[in-house]
This record gives sequence, structure tokens and C-alpha cells, in this order.
Amino acid sequence: MPPPDRCACGGGARPVEAPPFDRAALIAALRADQAGETEFPEFVRGCWQAGVLWYDVDLHARTCTYYGAEGDSYTENHAAVSV
Repeated sequence: MPPPDRCACGGGARPVEAPPFDRAALIAALRADQAGETEFPEFVRGCWQAGVLWYDVDLHARTCTYYGAEGDSYTENHAAVSV
């Protein structure tokens, strides 16, 4: 896990300042992606700009939790689907 105020991306990369966590901006990035308005690179960029450093997917609970540098988080619940 990166230190709370830094994210080192890639081997030997210099640490960078993490943007502040912005719940509204994260939700906007999620909704745009869910509507098919963005591709994955744009979605990830939107998450970073919203201060997301990592996310955790729980397949059993059907949740995805997005985490910021200062301990902020947002959990998105996903409904069960039948295939």
C-alpha cells in the first residue's frame, strides 16, 4: 500500500502528490463509464483526478470500494444479475 499522501506508480517511479478525494467527481466518472460514455483509460483518469489511489472489488458482496489518500472511501453496490 502506498504511503497515505503519495502513490508510486510503476517500478522506480517518482512519488507524485495525490489529488484530494472528490466523491462527486468520482461518482460522475462512474456514471459516465456506466453509461458507456468513456473508455477504460478515461475512466481511470477520472478516478485519479477524483483522488482515487486504488479500488477493491468484492465479488461475493458485489461491491467496489474506491480509496483516497487520506482514508476517504466510496463504496458502489452492484445488483445481482442472472445470465
